[in-house]
Amino acid sequence: MKSKIELLMPAGDFEKMKYAYAYGADATYLGIPMFSLRARENGFKRDTVIEAINYAHNLDKKVYLTANILPHNHKVQPFINYIGQLLQETQPDAWIMSDPGIIMLMKEKYPGQEIHLSVQANTVNYATAKFWEKIGISRIILSRELTIKEIRQIRDHCPDLELEAFVHGAICIAYSGRCLISNYMSYRDPNQGTCSHSCRWQYKMYKKEENQPQSWLKDAQQAGIEPAVTQQGDNYVPIQGDYYLAETDRPGEYMQLDEDENGTYLMNARDLCAIEYLDELRDAGVDSFKVEGRNKSVYYAALIARAYRRATDDLIAGRPFDPENITDVFAASNKGYIAGFLKGNPGRSAQKYDGTRAEQPIYRFAGIIRGYDAEKKWMKVEPRNPLRPGMQLELFTRDRTIPFTVEELFDVKGRPIEQIHGGLHYCYIPYPEAPPEFALLRERTADDFNPREVELSREAESCGDNCGCDS
Repeated sequence: MKSKIELLMPAGDFEKMKYAYAYGADATYLGIPMFSLRARENGFKRDTVIEAINYAHNLDKKVYLTANILPHNHKVQPFINYIGQLLQETQPDAWIMSDPGIIMLMKEKYPGQEIHLSVQANTVNYATAKFWEKIGISRIILSRELTIKEIRQIRDHCPDLELEAFVHGAICIAYSGRCLISNYMSYRDPNQGTCSHSCRWQYKMYKKEENQPQSWLKDAQQAGIEPAVTQQGDNYVPIQGDYYLAETDRPGEYMQLDEDENGTYLMNARDLCAIEYLDELRDAGVDSFKVEGRNKSVYYAALIARAYRRATDDLIAGRPFDPENITDVFAASNKGYIAGFLKGNPGRSAQKYDGTRAEQPIYRFAGIIRGYDAEKKWMKVEPRNPLRPGMQLELFTRDRTIPFTVEELFDVKGRPIEQIHGGLHYCYIPYPEAPPEFALLRERTADDFNPREVELSREAESCGDNCGCDS
């Protein structure tokens, strides 16, 4: 039984990294500009990458540098040059990579560097894992499309290889990021780090004919078209005529599309949450629990790190799962949670059909505490949502959650105010003692939430007789 399991959190910028560590992360991963799959949401530059690595090592924490794009020729030599320059000043704990050619060049020119194989490489079987292990890869970041049973089989065939698995965050509708929808829709290539998440946009479908004939089914049958059976058991008749898709922010731009009994193919995936299955993942041989979300907020980094830190500590100590950890999971914005493929093919439950907006979280991010005036006993707060006197807030840290009432509110000049909105400004809130470093504020928005009544993961569906995923 593992005595140590790594909690690996995303670091979209230096501040998010600091909060991830403060709330329990053992390691973080961050992107290199130009070479990461989060190029547009990347808050790191060359100098801050070096500073971040040194900061983490001073805490006895680890940093993995993400360089997992599928690079075209013009990016190959610049990447090799970047590595050489960086290694003159600092040493990351590992590189997250996916392209075989770039991995080959790394091994040739910098043989002492540790490489973790990115999820972008889509490792879904033990033979692939063995292949990468033989050429010197120390850790495989497993494809999100694997079941726990399949992970265990990879561990059985590769007992000395480190295995990392995603346990929380957004799910791509393509095979772990290998998608061109964003490129087609907005000329931003997901495989070069500039995905616009077009799969989550809101669409409307238009039929070329104004009205659907009432004799739809009869005409189809007379034409010899046999209805298909949907997963719900209903008859489905293939659509007749031409249909078009239009994104609501692009009026007048129509894209022709087709449909079958499963629906259209641009879909809004729900989010992954495996906090209930950490014990099974540990028993299957996973060494590192990974959270997705480099473009998420400081609030997300803190809450999700705290939830999974507590759950992982309980797991290692042999304590039962505490449903209270689910409170933090649902306190962050989400698209609705499922267990991904861990328990089998999620089927219809994988998609959010009723809209593209996030689910209403049970808490709202209220603000970041930026200082404390000991003489006045005032907290300096950077508001992230409206604040006003009389509000019930919670001040939370890694270990504590303290409810309190906002008795008064003051602007930066010390004048009483009735309300302040979120933005790049500050206010002061009376508080009896100096809050711990990295404390945050949140407002509860759902009084009836009971974590012990929540069913996080829908039951997995059978994939069918021809599927080999062991669901």
